Amino acid sequence: MRSFSNILVTGGAGFIGSHVIRQILNHHPIVKVVNLDLLTYAGNLENLADIELNFQSSGRYTFVKGDICNKRLLKELFSTYQFDAVIHLAAESHVDRSIENPQAFLETNILGTAALLDAAKHSWLDDDSNYTKDKMFYHISTDEVYGSLGNEGLFSEETSYDPRSPYSASKASSDHLVRAYCHTYRLPVVISNCSNNYGANQFPEKLIPLMIKNIKDNIPLPIYGEGLNIRDWLFVEDHAKAIDLILHKGEVGDTYNIGGLNEWTNIDLVKHLIKLTDKKLNRPQGTSNSLIQFVTDRAGHDKRYAIDASKIENKLGWTPSVKFEEGLDKTVEWYLQNTKWLDNIASRKLSVDVSINEEC
Repeated sequence: MRSFSNILVTGGAGFIGSHVIRQILNHHPIVKVVNLDLLTYAGNLENLADIELNFQSSGRYTFVKGDICNKRLLKELFSTYQFDAVIHLAAESHVDRSIENPQAFLETNILGTAALLDAAKHSWLDDDSNYTKDKMFYHISTDEVYGSLGNEGLFSEETSYDPRSPYSASKASSDHLVRAYCHTYRLPVVISNCSNNYGANQFPEKLIPLMIKNIKDNIPLPIYGEGLNIRDWLFVEDHAKAIDLILHKGEVGDTYNIGGLNEWTNIDLVKHLIKLTDKKLNRPQGTSNSLIQFVTDRAGHDKRYAIDASKIENKLGWTPSVKFEEGLDKTVEWYLQNTKWLDNIASRKLSVDVSINEEC
């Protein structure tokens, strides 16, 4: 098992990143974390209020506002903090936004990843062009790079890439870059591809928090097409635990799929959210069903994603610990108990019209 002292987390003020930082700091008492985040629309330091309170004064947590494309900043950070690991989560991640403005996705997801890889490579090489001991560049990616499934089958680590949107194409490109740096420069890397995440602190352009907010506010629930697209759902705290495990025990150069083993059609998921949320709001059962509104389908909308997570289970012993019904109940409760957080972040001006987005 590898051990680390100083970890750079990119995109740590976002949904998944904030949970990863919490997991690392709470379970590795000697580790220091630097969180590099540009604080674009989905980055929110409120997600890390408890981390700042508990770890900032001791020096175990540091926040730096900055862009992963800024090569000079990256060089300074690697020199100052002597990182021995990078957990790379910073990315543009909304498919609808990628259709509207693909250039931003190319710049952040591809060029930003390349800048990080270069910074790690130059920092970690010794005078004999060997990498110093126990270094790891961990790149977090998505199952969308694999394309779309039919009614049968699962994405495995051997599934050929077939990205269908500017977002998934940019993530596929960054995955290939990371593997190329491992093969060409022997940079120690690991990659994971996850299914759709859900849980607390998710930006409410994503399906689950958007539906909860709209049910609460008694406004329409927009669902693409007929709502029959299928996604595999993973509780974000389980994902953070898997990332922690892969960072410390994953095979260098390897890829791990992380899935929730939990497929739902969008319409069935929305109806279940209505049932849970109406009950918690003391409304008659099914009150919010009338809010369902089918809208024109997204261009190139993938039919089904589903992950085969047997590799991480068999090799590293990870399985999801939170059942979907339990995780959804916790998630609905969190958003209803944190309406100030939800309203604050939802009030931010969005660059594209929000309907629904299921991606992690």
